[in-house]
Amino acid sequence: MKFKSDNKKKEINTYNWKILVVDDEPEVHAITKSVLKKFEFEDKGLDILSAYSGKEALEILKNNSDISLVLLDVVMETDDAGLKVAKAIREDLKNDVVRIVLRTGQPGSAPEKDVIRDYDINDYKEKTELTSSKLYTTVMASLRASRDIYTIKQNKIGLQKIIEASASIFNKQSLILFVEGVLTQVVSLLDLKHGLSTRKINSGFFATLEDGQFKLLATTGEFKDCDDYNIMTPEAFDLLNRAYEEKKSFFDGTAYVGFFESTNKKSIFLYLNGCERLGTVDRDLLQVFANNIAIAFENICLNDEILQTQSEIVETLGDIIEAHSEDTAQHVHRVAKVSYILAKAYGLSQEEANLFRMASPMHDVGKIAIADAIIGKDGLLTDEEYTEIKRHAQEGWRLLKGSNREIMKIAATIAYEHHEKWDGSGYPRGIKGKEIHIYGRITAIADVFDALGQVRSYKTAWPLEDILELFKRESGKHFEPKLVDLFFENLDEIKAIRND
Repeated sequence: MKFKSDNKKKEINTYNWKILVVDDEPEVHAITKSVLKKFEFEDKGLDILSAYSGKEALEILKNNSDISLVLLDVVMETDDAGLKVAKAIREDLKNDVVRIVLRTGQPGSAPEKDVIRDYDINDYKEKTELTSSKLYTTVMASLRASRDIYTIKQNKIGLQKIIEASASIFNKQSLILFVEGVLTQVVSLLDLKHGLSTRKINSGFFATLEDGQFKLLATTGEFKDCDDYNIMTPEAFDLLNRAYEEKKSFFDGTAYVGFFESTNKKSIFLYLNGCERLGTVDRDLLQVFANNIAIAFENICLNDEILQTQSEIVETLGDIIEAHSEDTAQHVHRVAKVSYILAKAYGLSQEEANLFRMASPMHDVGKIAIADAIIGKDGLLTDEEYTEIKRHAQEGWRLLKGSNREIMKIAATIAYEHHEKWDGSGYPRGIKGKEIHIYGRITAIADVFDALGQVRSYKTAWPLEDILELFKRESGKHFEPKLVDLFFENLDEIKAIRND
């Protein structure tokens, strides 16, 4: 006779221990549930699932990987149905955590010594042996073993995840990419399942403190569409303030607050909710990962400080170069801003576009090798003077090419190629098309646009409509056509830079 499982109708408490009773006799299920109805282990009760055949048992096990114990009859639809299930659990389902206790009413059909030797089971009982007290003892011992095996396995998985996650976050160079990466990794780290509970941390945010106000950096889960104002419940606000005042991370009720401060006093806060059911192992894993977050955050802050210092030096050098003429005092800064807009539009990454923007002010650094009389001359240059001033591209490259710093390498390329033209008629090398580095092609547009629109000692400022007409004519000649299109697509933003 075939019996339908009642598992689909039952609401399963995912925070109880799950055990599976596999037997073709309904009375066995009823007695087992009656004996164990008040069972508790570590303040958790039992959810008892039922299967009446080996096939049904394997289907339930496939859909419930967090079952901790299987009480398994040997003889069901066949004389060895239970043995086949035990073998499939270990070999096909690859489940080495669940404890398997064989129960048989016909011990002669499956001798204990043979079964223990040949099958990866954990206990073998005759049904007549399993009195109420012995069944209680067997279940208790099995759950303890399952818990301990799970803890060891999850420790290993957790540590592997920390290693993988740490490698990922240490590769992030910008703060925004870093905090977004950390949120992704911490959700993955804590999204683990086992027989005691199924828990998923999927809501949290990173914030920073600027001018006494918390500002969001990244969000996930229920905070995804929040902004700086509606995310700060009184509880979250109080916890973040507490973390800042105490300068430490902590668990509080359902929340975890991580506090990270760099040596230059920059602070970020990690807020996670839904932490009330995290066990000791999970909290320890989170704390280990938090220590790595702190180290990575410190490295980002130090790297950012180095880049800002380099940027200030580059901009200062650019100002010094342009100081030959008051006309061009802000030229390098505007060229840098326009270059950044075009770099992002062209598809350069955020990190590369930032470096490009910081290096851009050095595009005319080679002018320090050109006589002041030529640089500051009123009126048009002679042919000889024009030939001389063209040397600044190669001189700039010569001055910068020896540096191993990325920002200086980019600056060297910009200085060398920003006067090359798409059709090959530029200088100093006369290269054309995509032989010219994208840095040079972008800077050419930004430099010409700004220079034509400004008063110089040798010319008046061009009207905007004349400049735009020139760009249309020079598309495919002086400038890359795609960049000209992007220039016009972003014209409002570019004009705003010029107007500032």
